[in-house]
Amino acid sequence: MARISDIARALYPAPPGLSSVMGRTQRQLSDHASAAVEAWYLDLSPPICQLPVRVFQEAPVMSIRPLLDQTAAHAAAFLDSLETRPIGTTASYDTLRARLGKPLAEAPLPAETVIADLVRDLDGGILGSPSGRFFGWVTGGTLPAALAADWLTTAWDQNAASNLAAPGEAIVEEVCGAWMKELLGLPASASFAFVTGCQMAHTTALAAARHALLRRRNWNVETMGLSGAPAIRVLTSAVRHESILRAVRLLGIGINAVELVPDDGSGRIDPAALERMLNESDAPTIVTLSAGDLNTGIFDDFAACCRVAHRDRAQEAWVHVDGAFGLWAAVSPQHRHLLAGVDQADSWATDGHKWLNLAFDCGMVFVADASAHRAAFAQDTSYSVPHEEARNQKDWNPEWSRRGRGFAAYAAIRALGRAGLADLVARCCRHASALVEGIGALDGAEIVAKPIINQGLVRFLGEDGDHDRRTDVVIARIQANGEAWFGPVTWRGQRAMRVSVCNWATTERDVARSIAAARRAIAELRVG
Repeated sequence: MARISDIARALYPAPPGLSSVMGRTQRQLSDHASAAVEAWYLDLSPPICQLPVRVFQEAPVMSIRPLLDQTAAHAAAFLDSLETRPIGTTASYDTLRARLGKPLAEAPLPAETVIADLVRDLDGGILGSPSGRFFGWVTGGTLPAALAADWLTTAWDQNAASNLAAPGEAIVEEVCGAWMKELLGLPASASFAFVTGCQMAHTTALAAARHALLRRRNWNVETMGLSGAPAIRVLTSAVRHESILRAVRLLGIGINAVELVPDDGSGRIDPAALERMLNESDAPTIVTLSAGDLNTGIFDDFAACCRVAHRDRAQEAWVHVDGAFGLWAAVSPQHRHLLAGVDQADSWATDGHKWLNLAFDCGMVFVADASAHRAAFAQDTSYSVPHEEARNQKDWNPEWSRRGRGFAAYAAIRALGRAGLADLVARCCRHASALVEGIGALDGAEIVAKPIINQGLVRFLGEDGDHDRRTDVVIARIQANGEAWFGPVTWRGQRAMRVSVCNWATTERDVARSIAAARRAIAELRVG
């Protein structure tokens, strides 16, 4: 009997070192990742892998290490190029389609060839969103520790659905859930789940809300369905994210159930208006609040709104907080006052691929009523009996089969610590203010909304008075020049350029280069 690793090492000697294009950090990361992955694939213990040597005369074991080294070199080359490569894409859809749309192969191809072809064919088609000069959406980069952990997550290939299928992930999620509740100032007793992003975090939270609200009306929605159930209404603001509306659709509550609460003139829900609307009906009600609006970063008055929503214990509304990025302001001493009273809500949603700077996709949801959360999702099976001494992940998640998202979150939080997280948030907020003030001060530009945290708006002024058109043209020119990337938005009836800073990699030099890119675009359009 022979171990797979012994045979593989005899057949495939150790590969040479990585390409010189990789820096020391990437080389170390690659060595660790490659060694860990090869050990996982090739050092499996008997009896699973005690097979006769003759088996491998028919199907020889392939060492995965050279492929991982090659892939790590490609990844490092891309990351190293972010300083100089255009942020926007340069290949058209037709070009990409022509390169990638090869005939379906009849015979297998070597993995090394497939990866090399993929990298070559995608040249110019990868948006430089990991760059420190990408400000188009609320998109973080990926912290080095999170990137490395994400590679290992793929190598370990655990189905994070249950503690039986992924015991390590189950415990990592327990730890991360406790850490994040502490960091974000949420109740320690709240339940939680790792999901794909805020879209599914909202859906998960509102599924728990649906259960709790209808349970009070003696209606079990999980067994009886929605037909004939008391109608739920949803009170939200005009600046809510559209993922709230999609969650309402997915859950069968329906868009017609959504009512907009008047704001106080700044975009925040007016607590007095909310109270009036709650008094108008005794229907089961969900109230959604914002922790960091997408365009200006405003925060609702959580204490006042929760007090109004919870005034009547018999008919109290369920308060859900969209904190896709804004919940992380809690880690910053300068900004956590914006979240006063947020712990009084019933559920909270946030993203990992925004301010925590994890790779896509990762979101987290927290629910104060753990019983309602579990009731909405738990489903027993006869073939997968979980261990009782650990949390069973699928009891809290909409997905059954899923990736182990906890590993990267664990690595990121450990790598940063409290101080690192606080500095990351504060630094991004400073950079956002510097960008908005710097671009807004340019001739032909003006500030539309100064950042409260990391989001702000500017616009560009047309000599003919068509500021909307001018704004779109300047944004397009900045993107085309490749030095920086901002995106357009319509805010209160006018076009603007949104400035969003979430990336750990953004520096003061990136800010200066991006302001210069806006200045250049304005000047080129004047000349042209």
